[in-house]
Amino acid sequence: MSGENVIFIGFMGAGKTSVGRAYAQTAGIPLVDTDQMIEEEAGMTISDIFRLKGEEFFRETETAVLKKLQKETEPKVISVGGGLPLREENRALLRELGQVIFLQVKAETVIERLKGDTTRPLLQGTDVKQRAEELLAYRNPIYRQAAHQIVDVDGKTVEEIVHLIREKEGKN
Repeated sequence: MSGENVIFIGFMGAGKTSVGRAYAQTAGIPLVDTDQMIEEEAGMTISDIFRLKGEEFFRETETAVLKKLQKETEPKVISVGGGLPLREENRALLRELGQVIFLQVKAETVIERLKGDTTRPLLQGTDVKQRAEELLAYRNPIYRQAAHQIVDVDGKTVEEIVHLIREKEGKN
């Protein structure tokens, strides 16, 4: 995968940013987080964007960020928001942008990792486990469609996940 972007997709709490950061370090290339890019460009948090401008505005901004990344030539690790691959246009852009790795996670793992996190607008409410399971049931087939590689992250450390990915690339 030398010279190519490596893109991490998956549900919130799957470890896209943590694994992306560790992978970027081992590969010696920079990490870009699309959610961070959006917050910087909008001058507000994602929660505020959802609240003030709506989800559709946010999703359009995600697509614009992918198009911007396509114009860059230096290889990088890219961590994307959990909903970014939902748009068909974004899935195509992701696959053109580089090697897409789906970090697959179970609802129980998500709930454990995000316990007490109030910054996730789609996981607010009373029955968080049911909401997570519904979202995963809907999103996982979409993530699979976008991915070149699928890595099950349940019960694994960040280091183990990076090792698995590098092994599949023939870099370990």
